[in-house]
Amino acid sequence: MKRILIYLLALIPLLANSANDGGRTVINLNGTWQFDQTVNAFPPVKFTRTIPVPGLVHLAEPKIDDYDKFFKRADKVVAKDQHNLYNIDYTPRYSWYKKSVFIPKDLEGREGVITIKKSQYVTQVYINGYDMGTSMACYTPVEFPVTNAIKYGADNEILIKVGDRVWLPSEAAGGTDKEKEHYLPGIWDDVLISFTGKIRVNRLLVLPSVAGKKVTVKVQIRNLSPAQIFFGDSMSDSVTLDITIAEKLSGKVVASKRGRFITKRDNLSEADLEIPIKEFTNWSPDQPFLYVAKATLTTDKGLSDELNKQFGMRDFMRKGKFFYLNGEKIILRGTNVTLQRFFEDPDCGNLVWNKEWVKKLLVEYPKKLNWNMMRICVGIAPDFWYDIADENGLMFQNEWLYWQNHGWDDQIRKEYTDWVWTDGNHPSIAIWDAINENWDNYIGNTLIPELKKLDPTRVWDAGFMTGDQMGGDEMDEPHPYQGPMPWTNVADFDKNPYPLGNLDFKPGGLRDIQESSSAQLVNEYGWIWLWRNGKPSKLTVGVYEYYLGKNSTPEQNLELQAYWMQLETEWLRSEPSVAGVLAFCYLANNYGYTGDWFSGNIKDLKPTPTLEWFQDAFAPVATFINLTDERYTKFIEPHQPGSTLLFNLVGVNNLNKTAVGSVKIKLINSKGQSVSEQNYPVKLQSFLRTDIPVSLVLPTEAGGYVLVAEYTPDHGTSVISRRFLRIGKASTYSYFNLSPAVKF
Repeated sequence: MKRILIYLLALIPLLANSANDGGRTVINLNGTWQFDQTVNAFPPVKFTRTIPVPGLVHLAEPKIDDYDKFFKRADKVVAKDQHNLYNIDYTPRYSWYKKSVFIPKDLEGREGVITIKKSQYVTQVYINGYDMGTSMACYTPVEFPVTNAIKYGADNEILIKVGDRVWLPSEAAGGTDKEKEHYLPGIWDDVLISFTGKIRVNRLLVLPSVAGKKVTVKVQIRNLSPAQIFFGDSMSDSVTLDITIAEKLSGKVVASKRGRFITKRDNLSEADLEIPIKEFTNWSPDQPFLYVAKATLTTDKGLSDELNKQFGMRDFMRKGKFFYLNGEKIILRGTNVTLQRFFEDPDCGNLVWNKEWVKKLLVEYPKKLNWNMMRICVGIAPDFWYDIADENGLMFQNEWLYWQNHGWDDQIRKEYTDWVWTDGNHPSIAIWDAINENWDNYIGNTLIPELKKLDPTRVWDAGFMTGDQMGGDEMDEPHPYQGPMPWTNVADFDKNPYPLGNLDFKPGGLRDIQESSSAQLVNEYGWIWLWRNGKPSKLTVGVYEYYLGKNSTPEQNLELQAYWMQLETEWLRSEPSVAGVLAFCYLANNYGYTGDWFSGNIKDLKPTPTLEWFQDAFAPVATFINLTDERYTKFIEPHQPGSTLLFNLVGVNNLNKTAVGSVKIKLINSKGQSVSEQNYPVKLQSFLRTDIPVSLVLPTEAGGYVLVAEYTPDHGTSVISRRFLRIGKASTYSYFNLSPAVKF
């Protein structure tokens, strides 16, 4: 009796993760699994570790043998441009996951499918010793029917083998990242087994049209009945599909429709229903209103399956050089997350799967920073990240890990198509991003047009492909990095320096932006990365040596970075032909090639000054000082004491209405004293650049000064722009450490 009680107590957590959603019963397999690794493809004789699912192999306890090789905390920075994937310093191993799962007897007679939402790299599943199948998909679900291997009313052994990145087949649609050194394998999204009737909803894609006042629902239907064996046997079955649309919070049903379809046995079939909706609430960053679509499949034997998906009523499109959300022009402001790089961060741990941490990262800080968009860069995110964005009004440019060329056309089509089917319900995903900084004729000119037919509700980005290389170029992703880079000759740079802070600076890259007919989303800039200890990254050692010398302190580095990023952001936002500005990078690998804008342990999400100044640089309405910096740039002579300084303020307004306010011009000396002040009323037209001339008499005392333009709207928070000035000849120039208008 005691043994039975212990068994039932052990079963309670699993049963708690089991849900019966109408015609579908789901058993959630997340949690602790047994784990170990082998150097060959044979399973371990004994499992000596445990691991959380979802997670990657670095979360195993005790730690994997090569843990210290995957996670190195560098004592000093060594400048490096890139890394070869095959220059490995560890032993490639197979990672084995094992779990015993009780399957209730009352599920016998139903069809079971195991789903691993994301697993990298090459995943093979065994149940009770039977091989269920192998998949090379890393970013879309791995799924196999498992009915014939299951023991009902008993424990079932699930064994999953995951390979190493260096073994990923040539045909797999998985690019490489030359700024990554370690590709951690593992199961990194939810795992579940679901039970349905013979006919199930394999994928449910809900495509809204605000302008058309309708929803198009596309359904992939999986018929699990055996294929025809003898002549005269049935080859297909008919099924009734019911779609119900309801408000997520209230449950109020706003539309429904029914259709009858034929499904091919042991195969996938597709069904479409177009459903008019008379009254609805749009989804937007300011009002992330959600609906739920329920798909119900019924055969002549009764209910076979039900599946729910949340979605939002929103239109996102490109018109000319700009993006439009629900018919209104929107300027995108935000940043990038390089999640696959963050996986190799020594402090990553399980943070990626900690919902409170992710919500702080995706919701709390972006709202403060005036961001409405993030690019999930060189690799996508776990499914719940998109749910959080859906629910809180953040938009994504969702980018596949395709930087360097990798993959065969047929496999790329298969994985990209499943990507759209799987993630296409999220209103937060506004842009599908197929390629980073590269070109691929098949993807740009064959696959993207195909996928636009599957999902016409979003914009596609094809990396560095432009209108002269592809027929349907909706947008480009210019990366106008400025300043010295690893391949830059310093002598050459001195001949043609970057005028940091000059908002009229027009290098060739910016002229290309102005002349292009497609939307221009600047989703990378800011070649001035630091690690979280304030040291330069592998790519930026030369940058800080050039501007600050070889022995600069972390405090000096952080001060320069914050100022640089503020001014470069102002420069890009002052260009009225730019459709959006996304700074690089919000989250990355510490000790890597780039860096992010946090300090200390990333679990605390402690912002650096760069993030704090972004509140001003990304304000929807602002006035920016149009002057070249005089503290860090090396080619400008000091101003004559008592002379008159003439310059412009550049007003930007990303709102769809005129903005009215005032701007105060202040000149602050090294002691923090304001030595000059003047006020200007300003009226900023929507989506236009407004140049405001200013005349300022400079003080007679030589030294370093901070010029401040503080814009205050009639209703709202002040926004600061600043420039460092040198006046007269002084032995040294010191500057007051000004804080942003609002600190975190």
